[in-house]
Amino acid sequence: MPAPATRASHSRHAAASLLLACAAAPASAAEAPAWFPSEWGVQDQRGAANRITPERTLAALRLAKTGRIHSLAQPFRSDMPIWGGRSFQLTIPHADEPPSKNALTANLDFVAGELGQVGTQLDGLGHVGIGDLYYNGNDRREFVRRNGLQRLGIEHAGPFVTRGVLVDVAAYKGVQRLPPGYEVTAADLQGALARQKLSLREGDTLLLRTGWAQLWKSDPAAYTGNAPGWGPQACEWIVRQKPAATGCDTYGCDVVPNPHDAAVLWPCHQIMGTQAGIYNIENLDLEALAADGAHEFLFVMTPLPLVGASGSPVAPIAIR
Repeated sequence: MPAPATRASHSRHAAASLLLACAAAPASAAEAPAWFPSEWGVQDQRGAANRITPERTLAALRLAKTGRIHSLAQPFRSDMPIWGGRSFQLTIPHADEPPSKNALTANLDFVAGELGQVGTQLDGLGHVGIGDLYYNGNDRREFVRRNGLQRLGIEHAGPFVTRGVLVDVAAYKGVQRLPPGYEVTAADLQGALARQKLSLREGDTLLLRTGWAQLWKSDPAAYTGNAPGWGPQACEWIVRQKPAATGCDTYGCDVVPNPHDAAVLWPCHQIMGTQAGIYNIENLDLEALAADGAHEFLFVMTPLPLVGASGSPVAPIAIR
């Protein structure tokens, strides 16, 4: 951990990096509040997961009234849509035991690929930065190692048991699926919430439905192409609502391409993750949840404690 004096210089570096990152972004992004250090202290590695207090978890548990469970994860397969050059491969090694009286046989699993960044997955706070600076002013030159992150690993996130809110922007817009490259605005989020007669609370998990999950099986190439998602203005509004986590049914949650400047990549990852410590879940399947009219529910998710990893595969559930 850098000494406090070093952290002070990092604060200045962070501010300069942020200005450079936002120079080509909408003015509202450059006007975002200062993000260094974390409100939970300079040693904090857990970010907005700190908002999931015992009191908020108990309140969320009371939302489960019918016991109906919705799985929100897409199936992990070698032929699933994967963005960019990432990969996933499952192999079953020959694993029979030595001969035994009871004819014992066995299978094992060998999984290779960017496990924490494919399929339904949770971005940790060590995933995206602004230049060399990551959440809470951590300098990647000091904590990134080939055998794992020395800080901000996904093991610090812990379990998420909190209130979940599905914000169905596709339904609000009266469409089955938002079009490619559609930018979800703060007004869209507010309008969808008003239609659902809900508001966000501190410590919630906000899930955005665009309808994009419909392409997961039917058109994987389209799924990983230009996609709807939120833009910087919407994400700044989300930060002010103080959720613990956000999620979506696309591969990046940010709108693709950036309609304001195609050279500014994944700005919401920086605004919400790097600056505010909010976790983000990608590649969710929200179709059954929406069909059931479940807009408020108990949300449960436990990332794998992969020490030093930048993310984790997850299989979150919503309980009504």
